[in-house]
Amino acid sequence: MKRKPLNTIAVAVLASAPIGAAMADSAKHVQIRTEAMPLVRTIDERFQSFQVGMSHLTGGDTWRAYDALPKGQGPNAPGDVSAVREPRAPADLNNRRLRALTAALGPLYLRYSGTTANAVYFQDNDEPQLSKVPEGYKVVLTRAAWRRGLEFAKAVDAKVVTSFTISPGVRDGAHAWTPSMAAPWLAYTRSIGGEIYAAELFNEPNAPEPPHAPKGFTATEYAQDFATFRSFMAKAAPEVKLAGPGEATLGIPVPSIDRVSAEQYLTADPRPHVDILSYHFYGAVAERCLPGDSPAGISVDRALSEDWLARPDAQFQKHKELRERLAPGAPIWITETGGAACGGTRWQTTFLDTFRYLDTHARLAKQGVDAMFTHALISGSNGVIDEKTFEPNADYWAALLWRRLMGTKVLDAGASQPGLRLYAHCLRNTPGGVVVLAINLQKTAANIGFSGPAELYALTAPALESRAVLINEQPMALSADDTLPAIESKRLKGNRVSLAPTSVNFIALPKATHSSCEGPPNQSLTDPRASASRDAPRST
Repeated sequence: MKRKPLNTIAVAVLASAPIGAAMADSAKHVQIRTEAMPLVRTIDERFQSFQVGMSHLTGGDTWRAYDALPKGQGPNAPGDVSAVREPRAPADLNNRRLRALTAALGPLYLRYSGTTANAVYFQDNDEPQLSKVPEGYKVVLTRAAWRRGLEFAKAVDAKVVTSFTISPGVRDGAHAWTPSMAAPWLAYTRSIGGEIYAAELFNEPNAPEPPHAPKGFTATEYAQDFATFRSFMAKAAPEVKLAGPGEATLGIPVPSIDRVSAEQYLTADPRPHVDILSYHFYGAVAERCLPGDSPAGISVDRALSEDWLARPDAQFQKHKELRERLAPGAPIWITETGGAACGGTRWQTTFLDTFRYLDTHARLAKQGVDAMFTHALISGSNGVIDEKTFEPNADYWAALLWRRLMGTKVLDAGASQPGLRLYAHCLRNTPGGVVVLAINLQKTAANIGFSGPAELYALTAPALESRAVLINEQPMALSADDTLPAIESKRLKGNRVSLAPTSVNFIALPKATHSSCEGPPNQSLTDPRASASRDAPRST
């Protein structure tokens, strides 16, 4: 049987001045052939994952919304962020809309952690929640709250990742970590048939918030605590994978964060042995915690710049080198990431952040990250789902298309052009198919040529700083019964498509017959629990 020729995509960048970059040669053409796209690597099926802050289970502090901050309000003092936080009640994880939206992104990992997790008191009984938090802790996690978290994860096809208490309440007379909270927590989880897939000891050991974490916590102290943690877990829950060090990193130098590195944690004595090498990454620090003109921040006029999008690269390459040297064979997970530390940028809930969201996922999937946890699933300023209304924010629709179209096999789409980022994966649920992610950062259109059948999913918005998102010019919104809208692809005619200015585009090539994409599909295009008529992308 004669094999069909593989699809070809020709990219012609129109004359323009891309935001944040200068075009060296506006007439430059790039020819991309799918048969010339080698297989780069295979990522975890749950690569796109999310954090649900521990405070969504316990209640506690959350970042104050920008419109609720008095003008000029910032932290009271270095390290004291109480002025830019506000109380939150536990989230309703039984909410129908939240469950439906999250299930559509599954399978995934859910990380129940964050700063709050460092100082949790696990109330190991079925009595009403304690009215007063015991000394040495900050919040109370009841059995009922933890059970709701486990039930939510099961309902949305998620595996649970968490971290444990490290505050003064679990430390002995020598200030060493003890499993006094972890032990009953794990025992209760097992008693109700729950599962924890992976665990970190400490949420961000290099960025603790005194007095809820040890002040001046050193790499040696971390290593000693981790050795106790591993010994305990080997007996109590040997099936749980241990991740670390889970330190905070930023896309710009910040002395208070950079004082202890991942290498120092992983080479301290006794040397920690991790099953998963984990770290956190934020490209900048949000305006809540620093002045808007701070060099550690990011301004809206640079949100589509090449240098901003490239900020994750350096930290990943550092951790990749560490993995090769200190934890060979271990997956690399970014267990917390987002636009900016301190609760996200002003525009993170809008379409403007979609460019960063998808570019970060695609560039790091290609470079070597195995799973990436966006902070957060639900939140006011940085969640893909709004925590008060459970309505989708702009990034949700990008996440949904990633889940439905981008398979686990990553291909090399070749060099991107200034103002036009190009990535490729095997097309999910389509043996031989390829999908190209084309991110047009420019204020003008870009032409892409192709051969063979092709379908387009183009994400645009009425304005860049709009929460409203259009897919192929159709507004995305939930129905009255919280059903996701049908997402229809645009069947392309001829051999060229013009990508809208400042748009994000998935171009599906189902007949590419790429040899690395042959074989049985690794996951259905739609959530298997959902009807095809409701969720499946369709051609028109």
